Amino acid sequence: MQKYEDLVYAMGDIFGTEKSAKGDSLALLSNKISTLGGAGSVEQIRKDVTELIEEFHYDHSISLEENERGLTIRILEDILFPSGEARLNESSKDVLVKLAHIIKKLPNDIRVEGHTDNVPISTPVYPSNWHLSVNRALNTAYFLIESVDISADKVSIVGYSEYKPIAQNDTREGRAINRRVDIVIIK
Repeated sequence: MQKYEDLVYAMGDIFGTEKSAKGDSLALLSNKISTLGGAGSVEQIRKDVTELIEEFHYDHSISLEENERGLTIRILEDILFPSGEARLNESSKDVLVKLAHIIKKLPNDIRVEGHTDNVPISTPVYPSNWHLSVNRALNTAYFLIESVDISADKVSIVGYSEYKPIAQNDTREGRAINRRVDIVIIK
């Protein structure tokens, strides 16, 4: 709060706001921050996603993580894509539509990140894991935009290939965990 107070105070000096209005300006800034995805909103999203996970029994395939980047909804490959492909499974679309309705509530930017394991792929469609990870992120993001009309200017995609693993790639289970799409609700 001290940093925000100092910022408001400095901005008041620059734009000619009286120094006595420091408290009012700070309250206004705090309200603005709260409406842009503050703790209450993130907690509601967390609650809604947790209920969705329980409803569809996806506790082993969907998880939540909150860190300095924001709130990450981690979805493992097994419910989104056939192995080695980026085409969404029909069965995953209901869950993604419900996720999109939850995500749409926030004004925050959303980044969809595709990940693979370290087993090389080389097909005519996906000549590398980079191609596969980007296409998975793209197809997931595009579905979220099209299914519930999430504003496309809020969405970006990233393909990380095998370079951001969350488990060891030396076992089948570890590789399965690394094949995922992360939907990051940016702070």
